[in-house]
Amino acid sequence: MAIRKIGIDLGTANTVVFIPKKGIIINEPSVVAVSHKENSILAIGLEAREMLGRTPETIKIYKPLKDGVIADYRVTSAMLRYFLNKALGGVRLFRPELVLSVPVGITSTERRAVIDAAKEAGAKEAYVAREPILAALGAGVAINSPSGNMIVNIGGGTCEIAVISLGGIVAWASVRVAGNKIDEAIADYIKKKYNLAIGERTAEEIKIKIGTAVPEKQKKEIEIRGLDLAEGLPKNIVINSNEVAEAINGPLKDIIQGVKSVLAETPPELAADIMEKGMLLTGGGAQLRNIDVLLSKVTGVPAFVAEESIYCVAKGTGVILDNLEVYKRALI
Repeated sequence: MAIRKIGIDLGTANTVVFIPKKGIIINEPSVVAVSHKENSILAIGLEAREMLGRTPETIKIYKPLKDGVIADYRVTSAMLRYFLNKALGGVRLFRPELVLSVPVGITSTERRAVIDAAKEAGAKEAYVAREPILAALGAGVAINSPSGNMIVNIGGGTCEIAVISLGGIVAWASVRVAGNKIDEAIADYIKKKYNLAIGERTAEEIKIKIGTAVPEKQKKEIEIRGLDLAEGLPKNIVINSNEVAEAINGPLKDIIQGVKSVLAETPPELAADIMEKGMLLTGGGAQLRNIDVLLSKVTGVPAFVAEESIYCVAKGTGVILDNLEVYKRALI
């Protein structure tokens, strides 16, 4: 069967590819390894991520998306081409139509760059849709109803917060603090407290395995290895989940501030709907333990983590692809 439509959640940390009737077929890091010696791309996705922190000076690792938008056009286009080729297989009978996710606060120039990069990578036509709308669709929210729905989509580069009613965004904020900043905060904390340097992959592993948004009575522990900055030698230490909660307090405060600012801008009728239904957390960052507990506590609004939160945006592209003719006018 020829694939004519593809949905792509183009994330700062990961790129997720969705094909109608097949579902999610690719979930790989948005990472590209480039050899400066030969001026050629060595690896993309999982293979490139394995090289992080392990390359000689002739090889540079690029993360071509920053804060959800294109930071390096050429590398993004090559990365998109790689994912398209992987999704379509060897034989291409048609150039596919693409729906790509973009942050809610994207500028017209940034939007044009995403569309141009997609066409250069081999798309016949490319449409962009805002992440909170896609996340809501992917989570099964009836966005066209005259009722308020609040989405907090925590990705790698940005946290997108929006109140949606009648198919449109009523109030929104795009906070450029999310998963990557949380990883950096963990690495900084360990450097200050233990005088130990760790790589971003180790910081991410700590977040995934023992990370929590609020301190717990039953602490979890993990042993990690880094470079002792005083001795210049490798060293192992054990850290616990409550230390991680302390480390990531700063980035989480920025996310909370974004949520509060959107609630403050929400019309009273819609605010009443949100109080009744609660806010829905989507994206990879929603998988941080107890983040729903923290947001409920500080805002007084119930918070729920969507099922398969990491795939909500990609699934939302699938909903748009299934009804592309209906949505086309709104997307162009």
